[in-house]
Amino acid sequence: MTPPSRHRLIPGWRFFEPIGWKGKLGLGLLAWGSFLLGWHLLSVSGWANPRLLPSPLEVLRAMAELFGERGFGADVLVSLRRILLSFGAAVVVALPLGLLMGAFAFPENLLNPLISPFRYLPAPSFVPLLLMWLGTGEMQKLALLFLGVIWFLVTLLMDNTRAVSRDLVESAQTLGANRRQALLKVVFRSALPTYVDTIRQMLAVSWTYLVIAEIVAATDGIGAMMMRAKRLVRVDEIMAGILVIGVLGLVSDAILRGVRWGCFPYARDGRK
Repeated sequence: MTPPSRHRLIPGWRFFEPIGWKGKLGLGLLAWGSFLLGWHLLSVSGWANPRLLPSPLEVLRAMAELFGERGFGADVLVSLRRILLSFGAAVVVALPLGLLMGAFAFPENLLNPLISPFRYLPAPSFVPLLLMWLGTGEMQKLALLFLGVIWFLVTLLMDNTRAVSRDLVESAQTLGANRRQALLKVVFRSALPTYVDTIRQMLAVSWTYLVIAEIVAATDGIGAMMMRAKRLVRVDEIMAGILVIGVLGLVSDAILRGVRWGCFPYARDGRK
């Protein structure tokens, strides 16, 4: 009798095998514990300059000082508003375009040759133009965050739409649905769970552009705080800002995961 593979004795080592919530929690804690322990040991070992690599506890102390004494909460709210406004505008523009381009060949072949090349242009390259066109105010920052995600968002939503089974559309039309009904009630609704997945993934990308948008002539926001900390060589405050962005990103991701889980129970699977 062939002995079982040792990987079969460890949950999660079979192809596409799901892990329960306890296993996920344990592995997540193990990963973060190892990371924080390694960071702490590196900081206190003397291998790195403690001023340039503060320990996790020093970063937490700096974060507490920022929120408790320096009004950092207002900067966080400003950054959060910028993300929500710019990304919301990108979704409002990209969703109908992705739906039409994925469902019909005419808008796809008309717009895709124009949209696709912009995916290869880094959003920061637009900063000089945006400064000249929009000045140094709020619109410049919102526009940069918008440009950072819109091109990818349109293309990914188009691919989500294209993945809808044609059999569903043909069945609906056979039962008397017109083009508008088939588009909105069959194609759109069928692709909606994958739309939420794509929006969740692209929201993470939007957070990565936040600091870039806020380091140019900004007086508020997380990025502006980090630039002030840079001038004073306060690495602990810079790391605190990075940590806050990461936490906000995780919270927004969890909210969208919850929306998908609650609104589309038929689309659940063990890997989401």
